[in-house]
Amino acid sequence: MSASDNNDNHNDGKITSGGPKQNIKDSLRPPLPKRFYKEAERVPCADGSGFEIRLDGRPLRTPLKRILVIPDEAFADLVLSEWRAQSAVIDPASMPATRLANSAVDTVADNRQAVAAEIVAYAGSDLLCYRASGPASLVARQNDAWDPILLGVEAAIAARFMRAEGVMHVDQPALVCERVAAAIADLPDLQLAALQLVTTLTGSAVLAIALAKHMLTADAVWAAAHLDEDWQIEQWGPDEEAAVRRAVHERDFRAAAAALEALN
Repeated sequence: MSASDNNDNHNDGKITSGGPKQNIKDSLRPPLPKRFYKEAERVPCADGSGFEIRLDGRPLRTPLKRILVIPDEAFADLVLSEWRAQSAVIDPASMPATRLANSAVDTVADNRQAVAAEIVAYAGSDLLCYRASGPASLVARQNDAWDPILLGVEAAIAARFMRAEGVMHVDQPALVCERVAAAIADLPDLQLAALQLVTTLTGSAVLAIALAKHMLTADAVWAAAHLDEDWQIEQWGPDEEAAVRRAVHERDFRAAAAALEALN
């Protein structure tokens, strides 16, 4: 049985006051499978390609029934810890590293070009390139936080992003897309899956590349991605439902960041 016969990364319920405490959609989900194994262990692959997670001696398989091989020992340990942490039932929502590893094997390995193209598309309308026209405090905060990141990534890929004010789309130079594609072309499947997830969760290929190149910590990337949201919270206070969504997304983000930490 696999952890990702399951929901996607963004399928989180919303809690409201009064009435049902769960979405109707959530209430119609099938019950979670019971834990069917006693022991989980990490075992090196005989061919040296990585590590398997074995449940009572049997290799863990992906939703497509492929044996889950994880190249990086530290990330394999993270997956292992998720399986050991399951109690009476197996809850895929609590296993972001497992879901990411499954995605690398079942999706990214067979569709690298399409996955890379999605990341490049984000670079074409990157969060960090679209700046507020006001108020002045937000403009200054964006400039202070985002300009050094953009400059660093531009230096790393040898291409300059166009900046824009407001929401009007600005096409990036072809060279930007070419250099972003080149920067991610040689990533292993697991790290490409992680980079895609970071990109979609933050809305920024620039931030994802900065994380992959160890130019920023995971904490710094997450803060930069939520700069606008945090500024709004300071002005008008937090939104409970938005906070729940953000916590779910951060859980997935942290798993992806852990995969990228293995890059040299």
